Amino acid sequence: MLVTGWLLGDPATPRGDALKTGGLAGGAILAVYALWINDRRRRTEEARHEVERTRAQQDRERTENEQFAKAVELLGHAADQVRVGALHALAGLARTRPAYTQTVLDVLCAYLRRPFGHPGYDARPDNPDEFEPEPDEDWPAERIAEADREQQVRLTAQRLIAALLPGRADEGAVRYDLDLTAANLEYLDLTGRSLGRLIARRARLHGVNRLGELRVEGPALFSGATFHGRTELAGARFDGGISVLKAEIKGAWRVTGAQARVFADLRTAAPDEQFGALTLLGDAQLKVDDDSGWATRSGA
Repeated sequence: MLVTGWLLGDPATPRGDALKTGGLAGGAILAVYALWINDRRRRTEEARHEVERTRAQQDRERTENEQFAKAVELLGHAADQVRVGALHALAGLARTRPAYTQTVLDVLCAYLRRPFGHPGYDARPDNPDEFEPEPDEDWPAERIAEADREQQVRLTAQRLIAALLPGRADEGAVRYDLDLTAANLEYLDLTGRSLGRLIARRARLHGVNRLGELRVEGPALFSGATFHGRTELAGARFDGGISVLKAEIKGAWRVTGAQARVFADLRTAAPDEQFGALTLLGDAQLKVDDDSGWATRSGA
């Protein structure tokens, strides 16, 4: 109306042109107003969707936290099948939410650090599977059955730990830490896995333990550990160093192609059977007792 009135006040402007120009100006203003309204609606919708996404994320995190807490609680259940289910629930959570992986690994390692005994550990620590226990005063039938059930739960925990760790060839993957201090382990298999740190001080490893092609970027500490059975370390890489200080190595060690950087603390008696030699890379510091019998060599 303002444009039309202004143009009609100009004697040189025909009435029709004034009305036409005024109409175009009005249409432009309405179009701009419509665009502004649509933009406000869009912004309002985006804000609403963001609120909904935030609420859904919070609900999902709350549900996952509840699932995690419930699974941890069930690890103390009397029934072994419930404990196995809790272990799988934790592993499933770690697979769907990688942010939980280190926490789940910590919980699984803590489970393995719980005190545990088995008659096979006493009779055949180098290969417990080959021992068939007979009930006696120390190990009555009920206690043997209970130990057998718990043994299967612990083996499940070991398998899940290995499954959650990235492979050695997975470039850019997060390297997680394991703390197995004083844990009772048997037939541990971390072949081809990759770790940040591996702490297994005072651990007791029964049966054949397979650590071949393992890569540990941080220190691998087996100080005070006991290796009852054969240990496979062929092709393993200890980029942060390895320590077996005061460890007791009763079984054979296969270290063909195994390498260590930074340091190798071998201040304990070498195994009676050692296949291959541990290669020390770069300026790795070797700590070894005189006449300990360890086979090592220098590499590039």
